[in-house]
Amino acid sequence: MNAWLHIIGIGEDGMAGLSAAARAQVENAEVIVGGDRHHALAANVSAQRVAWPSPFDAMISVIRGFKGRRVVVLVTGDPLWFSVGARISNPKYESHIPANEIVYHPQLSAFQWAAARMGWSLADVETLTAHGRPAEQVVPYFWPGARLLILTAGAQTPGEIAALLTTRGFGESRLTVLAALGGADETRIEGTATGWHAPSPAFHTLAVEVAGEGRRLPRIPGLPDDAFAHDGTMTKREMRALTLAKLMPARGERLWDIGCGCGSVSVEWMRAAPDAEATGIDNRADRLAFARENAVQLGVPRLKLIEGQVPEAMDGLPRPDAVFIGGGVSDAAVTKALDALASGGRLVANAVTLESETLLAQMQERHGGELVRVSTAHAEPVGPYRGWRTGMPVTQWSLLT
Repeated sequence: MNAWLHIIGIGEDGMAGLSAAARAQVENAEVIVGGDRHHALAANVSAQRVAWPSPFDAMISVIRGFKGRRVVVLVTGDPLWFSVGARISNPKYESHIPANEIVYHPQLSAFQWAAARMGWSLADVETLTAHGRPAEQVVPYFWPGARLLILTAGAQTPGEIAALLTTRGFGESRLTVLAALGGADETRIEGTATGWHAPSPAFHTLAVEVAGEGRRLPRIPGLPDDAFAHDGTMTKREMRALTLAKLMPARGERLWDIGCGCGSVSVEWMRAAPDAEATGIDNRADRLAFARENAVQLGVPRLKLIEGQVPEAMDGLPRPDAVFIGGGVSDAAVTKALDALASGGRLVANAVTLESETLLAQMQERHGGELVRVSTAHAEPVGPYRGWRTGMPVTQWSLLT
């Protein structure tokens, strides 16, 4: 191992809570990097002290510049659980430091402390973060009986989460702010989402017990059509569920949604897998406005949206793991999508017009894959009786690259 960097988790008990190996690294360090509270918890009178900069990306270059010296980075709790330790060694960033150059020293995480204080089994809890991310990202986890542990962005986060719960019908939810866990100043503040106004410490973990008669919206596809703001033109519920099954959302993967309309497929893709990303492209500003609203309301505010014409608007985008063409299918869009997809990529295209259906048949003949035609019918009133109202059939071409 060519390790030169030690990333050490430290708790409210400071040096006393560290293992002998971690304590020795701090005591003998020449450079210590961390936030103000970390420096205050770690005694070393001779080390050069370096604070976190903004933006954080600059810090990785700074840390790399100390190579050859005894370097310690201090973080809170577990360095690899929603922590800068994971960012420093993440190979998806060009500026990362290889993991074989780092020794990690874990400490009890905020989630472990919070679960212990709440008496919750950590295996049965959703562990989430709103730190450096929009609070709306926790919305997909709202379900009666769910227990959430949330890393927060500051004193305002409990109020933001309380408002999100209340407006979605879960105002009875119980919120508990847990701060300085394991330290002399440990604090606990409790209340319900409705009317939450309790002041919170800037640094804390939030525990939420979801309760109330709010609408139950699952994280698996497909959501009811009326869960989305739209103008009537959208991938309908049954077809959307089939489409997402073929797209196969996976953790951290990226979707291109071509002709995204109100964004229903992108939204469900991102809800279905942690850290999934999506970019929606459409040439109509009014439909993109629906997509933005849906992204926020349904808990995926990081959805990226582009107004433009296809295929030109596809230029320069980060490579996708999956592509959905729901509107404006064309030979040029299919070609560009296939060029962008690596081995194991998924392409799904839907068509309702005869012209588009013909194009999909040609694409399937040329490239392979599966071609299916789907028709659904819903029971609706017919005078005093009921009958089946059949929707327009949809032709779907899907391909695994």
